[in-house]
Amino acid sequence: MRIALPLLALTALACHRPDGATPVISGKEMFRACTACHGEHGEGNATIQAPAIAGLPDWYVESQITKFRTGVRGAHPDDYEGLRMRPMSRQMMNPAEIHSVVHYVSHDLKPVKGAKLVKDGDATAGAASYATCIACHGVKGEGNLATKAPPLAQLPDWYMLAQLQKFKKGIRGANPNDVTGNTMRAMSAVLVDEQAMKNVIAHIGTLNP
Repeated sequence: MRIALPLLALTALACHRPDGATPVISGKEMFRACTACHGEHGEGNATIQAPAIAGLPDWYVESQITKFRTGVRGAHPDDYEGLRMRPMSRQMMNPAEIHSVVHYVSHDLKPVKGAKLVKDGDATAGAASYATCIACHGVKGEGNLATKAPPLAQLPDWYMLAQLQKFKKGIRGANPNDVTGNTMRAMSAVLVDEQAMKNVIAHIGTLNP
């Protein structure tokens, strides 16, 4: 796969220690393989449906990488973006490399607020729907480590819409081993149609964690 080549090259060129082991590649170096989709600063790219990931909590980034690596996420034939991420997640050779790139994304890259691309949402109507989201995602959309719920206020609006559609269609969250995904899939049923999704996303856009 073309976008995997930079990371493969970095792995191949890594120096070897005297004991013969290959040292862990730094998170910054490993992230170079991610920039083709997620951008140099982790700002994302709506054109290819790659979300902004800069500054997301390390526990969330690591959990999603693990899901992609194990096939819990990104294995559905209609999850085109997930199918692209799955082989990329497997380029990290061991837990130390995963931790390295996760730390870089979460702590060294600063959150980037993208333009609002989802139109026609009614934030007032969305506030009522968001009441069911508070227990997991927080009053201000700040996320919750205990429930493994990401900070929605940091996510691009177009990405949230795409993911809600995937949850509702069973493209994401249908794997029995995806506990948090199963929860989100059930919650997506509360949003009866795309307009309801746009409404709740419009409300999230007014939150300031």
